Amino acid sequence: MATIGNTFLNLIDMYKSAGGQEAQLGEVVEVLRQLNPLMEDAVTAECNMGTFHRHMIRTGLPTVTWGMLYQGIPQSKSTTQQVDDTTGFVEGLSTVDTRLLDISPNPAAVRLNEARGYLEAMAQEVQKGFFYHDTATTPERFKGLAARYGKIGGGGAGNQIVNAGGVGSDNTSIWFVTHGDNYTTLLHPKGTKAGVTREDKGEQRTLDGNGAVYYVKEELFRQHVGVAVRDWRFNARIANVDVSDVSAGTVDLYKFMRKAYYKLQARRATKMSDVPAVGRTVIYMNRDMLEALDALATNKGAVDSFVRLTPMELEGKEVMSYRGIPIRETDALINAESLVS
Repeated sequence: MATIGNTFLNLIDMYKSAGGQEAQLGEVVEVLRQLNPLMEDAVTAECNMGTFHRHMIRTGLPTVTWGMLYQGIPQSKSTTQQVDDTTGFVEGLSTVDTRLLDISPNPAAVRLNEARGYLEAMAQEVQKGFFYHDTATTPERFKGLAARYGKIGGGGAGNQIVNAGGVGSDNTSIWFVTHGDNYTTLLHPKGTKAGVTREDKGEQRTLDGNGAVYYVKEELFRQHVGVAVRDWRFNARIANVDVSDVSAGTVDLYKFMRKAYYKLQARRATKMSDVPAVGRTVIYMNRDMLEALDALATNKGAVDSFVRLTPMELEGKEVMSYRGIPIRETDALINAESLVS
């Protein structure tokens, strides 16, 4: 189910062939990708209505019928729902003392190195938003996955949630996400280049903590981003994973991984030699969950039939995988989630 190598357009792909200023911006995007595992896999799409994206999601299939000669075909159609997904932007302003740049043999490298702190903060905020932001409580941001997969059962996305049974206040989630044009995508506003901007503000006069004047070179970094889920069946959430119980070894994480795996529509999509796979499915978890899974796998006997984590090569890198699905470690997934019911 996982695609070895990237056949989908991600942020860095949009800058690789560019020259001049866009090539320099590509360096920023590359740093963001290094700091944000989400950008290793996510695809991005331009909004069709300025800063928000209007699209239709299918909520039901049409009916079909067996035919007979001289008998008509009953009318039917699929049921759909119109959805508007918004974008927001996160930004940081990097400043470097001009005296440091004057003595540096490579001022551009110094400025980018100084900017990495801001870029890392932006990357962490985008990752956090992808999972947790909700426009109902923070309208200036965008709607993340937890706001869509936030109620167990009922209908729609609620059917894609596996309840791991946690009842305390130290819960986390494990996510199976399928990235692709028809599944889950990042969004950027219409007319922007993948939503990432790097603006050189030039030399600026500023004050130190004592009110004394000095001069800096400023750079403004901004990322516009949103999320669209076009088919909820291609994602799954393992919610209410009790972290302390996992640490104590009393949670069978692989049981819940298996349950989530069998909720995925993507696992049923076949890949033929001349047809690309349906999106790219990736598992996201934090380091505590990944360590616990690794311990469960390595502590079992060599003669059992346990489904283990296995290494795989993805774009020249070795990553751990479960049933052929690459696992990405992200600190954006916290250990203090509210209970999902």
